[in-house]
Amino acid sequence: MTIEKHPSAPSVAPGLLERLRGLRVALISDQLHRSRGFASLRPYHKPAPLAGTAVTVRTRAGDNLAILRAFELCRPGDVMVVDADGDCANALVGGILTFHAASIGMAGMVLNGAIRDVAEIGERTFPVYAAGHTHRGPYKDGPGAINVPVTLGGMTVRPGDIVVGDQDGLLAFSPDEAEELIARAAAQREKEELTIAAMKEGRWDRSFIDVLEARAIN
Repeated sequence: MTIEKHPSAPSVAPGLLERLRGLRVALISDQLHRSRGFASLRPYHKPAPLAGTAVTVRTRAGDNLAILRAFELCRPGDVMVVDADGDCANALVGGILTFHAASIGMAGMVLNGAIRDVAEIGERTFPVYAAGHTHRGPYKDGPGAINVPVTLGGMTVRPGDIVVGDQDGLLAFSPDEAEELIARAAAQREKEELTIAAMKEGRWDRSFIDVLEARAIN
């Protein structure tokens, strides 16, 4: 079997994804102890938030046969997450396949590999993250696997995980964590807004710096 295929995991509720799109990735990252995520993939699209359900693909470097097949398992609101070992010798997708992804309602594409047609993709708000770009097109020979756990620079993404992204980077986490993360991130956002207000009014309490310096060990 050239392409190993598994059914897609249940879709995350659209309302939950919409709430996540309203939060900066940095706020969510702070609630995950600042230890998860992958910041090395560059956003190639016009700034727009990403939140969707992961459909994962593992493929050989520079080969997009598994990606072509994976579109058949993608639904509106899905994010295709592709692990191609970060190789940028050949592009995995370009303007045509990213346009197709947008046209079927996908939430975005995340590729640990290269893309091409950068100018075209950069004119759209459809989220496309990649490790790099090149004019060289892909091979279509396989092998590959769809809806298996993949790893992107230390960030493991499982089928059905929630993937969020903005200009700061990407995060993936289980849907079971979403409600708590949203509540805590929203609370932090409120605290930060209060801090900004205090700065504008000249009443920012900086005593916490004394506490931090006193506990420093070097």
